[in-house]
Amino acid sequence: MATSKSGGSTSLGRDSQPKYLGLKLSPGQTAKVGQILIRQRGTRFVPGKNVAMGGDNTLYALKEGVVRITKRRKTGFNRVQRTIGLIHILDENKISISSKP
Repeated sequence: MATSKSGGSTSLGRDSQPKYLGLKLSPGQTAKVGQILIRQRGTRFVPGKNVAMGGDNTLYALKEGVVRITKRRKTGFNRVQRTIGLIHILDENKISISSKP
């Protein structure tokens, strides 16, 4: 019989790497073509003008300009409404954006 307990592996010894999600450019900052604006899981923010969405729901700029964020209420298939953010890239000359699509 052993005189001491054997040293087994611990179940708490693992940790995942950080994913670095979130907003990469704030509203009012200048974006370049192809620059990542938001990395996200799901669609909390959706693409607006001059913005596209990648396969992992990452939003990136299609044109050079200034970042703007607007909010909109969206109704889901189960009739639940939620507030989403629309990310736009606008020219420096065109600062205002209409709320209608």
